[in-house]
Amino acid sequence: MVATSVSSSHLVQIAQKTRCEARKLAVLSTIERNEALEAIAQGLESAIPEILAANETDCQVAQTEKISQALYARLKLGETKLKAAIAGVRDVAKLADPVGAVQIHRELDHDLILKRLTCPLGVLGVIFEARPDALIQITSLAIKSGNGVILKGGKEALRSCQTLVKIIHQALSRTKVNPDVVQLLTTREEIKALLTLDEYVDLIIPRGSNSFVRYVQENTRIPVLGHADGICHLYIDRAADLDKAISITIDAKTQYPAACNAIETLLIHQDIAETFLPKIVEALQAKGVKLRGDELTQKFVKIKAATAEDWSTEYSDLILSIKVVDSLNSAINHINRYGSRHTEAIVTEDGETAQTFLNQVDAAGVYHNCSTRFADGFRYGFGAEVGISTQKMPPRGPVGLEGLVTYKYQITGDGHIADTYSGKDAKPFTHKDL
Repeated sequence: MVATSVSSSHLVQIAQKTRCEARKLAVLSTIERNEALEAIAQGLESAIPEILAANETDCQVAQTEKISQALYARLKLGETKLKAAIAGVRDVAKLADPVGAVQIHRELDHDLILKRLTCPLGVLGVIFEARPDALIQITSLAIKSGNGVILKGGKEALRSCQTLVKIIHQALSRTKVNPDVVQLLTTREEIKALLTLDEYVDLIIPRGSNSFVRYVQENTRIPVLGHADGICHLYIDRAADLDKAISITIDAKTQYPAACNAIETLLIHQDIAETFLPKIVEALQAKGVKLRGDELTQKFVKIKAATAEDWSTEYSDLILSIKVVDSLNSAINHINRYGSRHTEAIVTEDGETAQTFLNQVDAAGVYHNCSTRFADGFRYGFGAEVGISTQKMPPRGPVGLEGLVTYKYQITGDGHIADTYSGKDAKPFTHKDL
């Protein structure tokens, strides 16, 4: 179950074993894969005290090592978060099977039939800092989509991850899914070795700090799904309902400040700055938020001056930069310059202004009159997510099952040859969708 050597040959053996079992998983029925997920959910439920005890030990060690507050927030599991993750496993089981869906069914000619069908990617390599609940989410999505998964959690979550994988293996041993389809690596050195296994691993999914994700992106030839930064903005328009604006701002910044979909910059139209700034500053400071503002902001409220660096900083903490802008276009330009293409939102009662914002802001998620905290696979109804992608090519935004499958083309004929359809007397294709 657990890799104890960083040698390339050892990791190759793990990857080969995972790929072998993933191929068997891919041909299991929907019912069999769903039964495996229910077994995992039941196993986790029965082991809640054991899981929480392991996580508490991790948290105690992390406190002595003085890890960042944001990382500690991701590490801390707690009964509520754990039960939500278990519920997510069952939610994934309820989703439509992403494997074997017929996307194209077309007659090329009589008895020459083309199909395009979805199929698993193969083997996922998932590397994450802290967040033991991510291990549960990713494992459930991998099994549902017919993929093997090699997991590498951060050292701060070692005991939590080992306990979770042990329980998952025990649960899978009672199903048609071989436990070897889920593997756990445990040392930092193994990350670098894993990133070289492009022959065996089909997709790398990193979840953690921007520096960590950038390291992964720059050190592998394997396709990477993820985002390096979560610099999200909320723009309060001149036509905003100020009560809505205050409520949304507070939620987007303070509901879970360590999340990548929490806002880092608040943009305010100059026409409402004098009225709105004192109210929002008071509300934010009551929640313990440290504020930084540009020159115009400081004319209306006394807060620390923002620097150029603040506009491109992901705080992942109770810190927020504020800027007063003179127009919708200025807000959009600021977001498109400094945003990380993650999630951006506008508060306004002007429908035309809202639509302009939604159309022109370049991000995976663009929202109107709601918190950026909705950027989440579970909240989107995906059951869970493997991560959030800010790349232009799909999948984009919170990635659930659809990001873990690809497709293949199948053609069935009856002695057909290509030469029949070429040359002077070429036979025409019928190209009839069935």
